[in-house]
Amino acid sequence: MSEAVAPDAMVSPAVGVPYGEKAGGPVLDFSYVGIDAILEQMRRKAMKQGFELNIMVVGQSGLGKSTLMNTLFKSKVSRKSVLATAQEKIPKTIEIKSISHDIEEKGVRMKLTVIDTPGFGDQINNENCWQPIMKFINDQYEAYLQEEININRKKRIPDSRVHCCIYFIPPTGHCLRPLDVEFMRRLSKVVNIVPVIAKADTLTLEERDFFKKKIREELRANGIDVYPQKEFDEDAEDRMINEKIREMIPFAVVGSDQEYQVNGRRLLGRKTKWGTIEVENIAHCEFAYLRDLLIRTHMQNIKDITSSIHYEMYRVRRLNENNTVVAHTPPAPLQLTSTGCNSFAMTLPPLQPSTPSISQVG
Repeated sequence: MSEAVAPDAMVSPAVGVPYGEKAGGPVLDFSYVGIDAILEQMRRKAMKQGFELNIMVVGQSGLGKSTLMNTLFKSKVSRKSVLATAQEKIPKTIEIKSISHDIEEKGVRMKLTVIDTPGFGDQINNENCWQPIMKFINDQYEAYLQEEININRKKRIPDSRVHCCIYFIPPTGHCLRPLDVEFMRRLSKVVNIVPVIAKADTLTLEERDFFKKKIREELRANGIDVYPQKEFDEDAEDRMINEKIREMIPFAVVGSDQEYQVNGRRLLGRKTKWGTIEVENIAHCEFAYLRDLLIRTHMQNIKDITSSIHYEMYRVRRLNENNTVVAHTPPAPLQLTSTGCNSFAMTLPPLQPSTPSISQVG
């Protein structure tokens, strides 16, 4: 007859040490299940797959779009930096040019695509100049939709959808131009727009504050909902964080990819006769707030809103259009073909094969 094993002598299969016995290690927690390990699993999977971010920059020539993108990622990522020409002429029509980079930081890989729009706002007649940009954004949604509805679709669909559009406002110090209002009013419905005041070092602090306040008033008056949108706040904590961001929009930024020595520190800035404007110093400009929003705090949220809101609206509209076309398509007409004197053969559309029925004969 076997002896009963005392509870205090039971052996843990994980470590080979009896439960309750101190073997120089931590005491095991009987209540631990291990659900929190899903976070590490997700992290490993994400690290293997890498991330994608597609940013569009829109604004007239000379506002520092390329410089700001280089400053954001501390690399030569802008189109002009990679495909520089001796003298780039202003195009007669708006062009859409994109360039992709593979960036890695501390083991995290990201495919960054920067989409430039040379020619926007540079013409004498800028009527409907937003249409090529709108078409490009919708074309990316369409490409993703076609991949999604394929019978044999890819395990991971390449994401070329525009996640964020940085709109550069000239530092006039007065108000938004009609072009600015019309562009943001139309594009805010299909993409996340983040407006910035370009070359903000040309304004005094008082002029900058007045200009920012004026722009916020005009955005509200014209019903323009820029990122982060109020209606997409998930909870009270998000609402509190996003309210602080909404109070700072548009961000007054200064870009520079030149390093200078200031008080023994090397930093990005713009050197003038009266001193150095430090790009990452929040007392000088709001570049640090823009960088945190786009990269450090809200990058995933920007991508989620693109996927679940903007792309979803496009997908529903396209599928409804297809259903409407099918519903209004008339049935195929009967075809009569002559077979000889006063006799006709009638051709009917093919019938779907039916399941044969079995009848019982008594």
